[in-house]
Amino acid sequence: MRRIENPPDAGSWAAAMGTRTRRASGPGVGEAVRVVTGATRVEEFRAFVEAAKDPLYRMAFLLCGDAVRADELTQATFERTWRAWSSARDGDPLAYARRILANLRIDTWRRTRREVLTGLDHHDRAHVGDPAVAVAERDAVVRALLLLPVKQRRIVVLRHLLDMSEADVAAELGLPIGTVKSTSSRALAQLRTIMTDPGEEASS
Repeated sequence: MRRIENPPDAGSWAAAMGTRTRRASGPGVGEAVRVVTGATRVEEFRAFVEAAKDPLYRMAFLLCGDAVRADELTQATFERTWRAWSSARDGDPLAYARRILANLRIDTWRRTRREVLTGLDHHDRAHVGDPAVAVAERDAVVRALLLLPVKQRRIVVLRHLLDMSEADVAAELGLPIGTVKSTSSRALAQLRTIMTDPGEEASS
């Protein structure tokens, strides 16, 4: 991410973002980030960005498999989180930002059918110019996910791509655990059907 020196005002979020460094430690995709209390709104957000930038970047990379796009997605997530900071800071701001990131990514899938999903084991290689290993298998998974209803797709992404627990997914999306379980089961069945028969349309 670009380093922007000027502090943010009421209409600017970006200055709270420092240069991103990828740490081996720090909060994971599903861990909470606490807001620094007793600070100004800008200082709170700056501290949040420092704590959340790596787990959010890792989540973005999992969803798009491209370093540049992951950076862009992370920055867009921070921009929207900053705009809603008064609401985000009152609960779990990382969970709030993850919801924004997941929604941003899901909303672009229909327009980016050729992108791939990847795992963390490919993370480092992508940063040194991994030559778009357009693996047919991953493209097929993306195409299949695009055919799922939005609700099913979000649950599959959080539960199976981000490896979040059913309880965490339920809390993240504001759904009962039973709904997460049943929707996930139906979505996986739909994916198996679609992968077996690409002409099959998914149903909600």
